[in-house]
Amino acid sequence: MIRLSAKSRYAVSALLHLAVHNQAGAVPLAEISVCQGISMSYIDQIFWKLRRAGLVRGTPGPGGGYRLGRSPESIAMGEVITLMDGQGGPRRATSALDQRLWAGLAERIETFLNGITLADFAARPDVREALLDQYAGGSWRCDVCGALSTRQQPIGGSQA
Repeated sequence: MIRLSAKSRYAVSALLHLAVHNQAGAVPLAEISVCQGISMSYIDQIFWKLRRAGLVRGTPGPGGGYRLGRSPESIAMGEVITLMDGQGGPRRATSALDQRLWAGLAERIETFLNGITLADFAARPDVREALLDQYAGGSWRCDVCGALSTRQQPIGGSQA
């Protein structure tokens, strides 16, 4: 199994949080931190990179926070992972066979990751189910932090 860095995984989770709540307005970093279980200092580092790359945009002041900088359909997982972890450098091949094997495999993985978008993830039934489970209850509110009680429901939620 391929291991992604924590920074890449957290960046994807944070972007998915924004994608799901994109219609509800700006999302405070504190909400993402609590709901996704990412420390504030780490989320600050991640969002600094995401902001510089134009993947998110911030809204200052009361009621401010972050929104996606582009449509979820235009944000590929490969782009996010490369942004967070950098471009994988060339691997030193031990033989011509080794070089062809790993170069071809790396190319296929990159193509695969660049073919999956944030919108693809947000539309997955298991992601939608997990989201609805997270926001289940008599009133619409985040089970973890309660921060969403005054915001719109995520797409696919049912109003109480």
